[in-house]
Amino acid sequence: MVPTRTLTCHEAIACRQVAAIIPTRRNAKPWVNGKAGAQVRNEILRATHKLGRAIWEKWSGHHRRSWVESKMGCFKRLGERVMARDFDRQVTELQVRASILNWFTLLCTPQIVRVA
Repeated sequence: MVPTRTLTCHEAIACRQVAAIIPTRRNAKPWVNGKAGAQVRNEILRATHKLGRAIWEKWSGHHRRSWVESKMGCFKRLGERVMARDFDRQVTELQVRASILNWFTLLCTPQIVRVA
């Protein structure tokens, strides 16, 4: 049985003709559905089995995505409130947070290539 939400996600990605970097589960089996999303997902599964999970993640760019996601969790741990009491220090604190957020945004900005 194919999970509907996952199939819908893979179908949407395939319709846009972009590369999916969604890792499969460790015990994943090939989907028999003949749609484009299933074919792309099966290719990911084959590549993962052939290359190994760690190499596939580096090859596909997934390691970078997961790294940024974990760092965003660290950023959220900084808190939603400003901790400094002095106005100048509050400004500095917010500038540091903005700088960190800009760095994360730079890391995960996709490179868009027009397909002719």
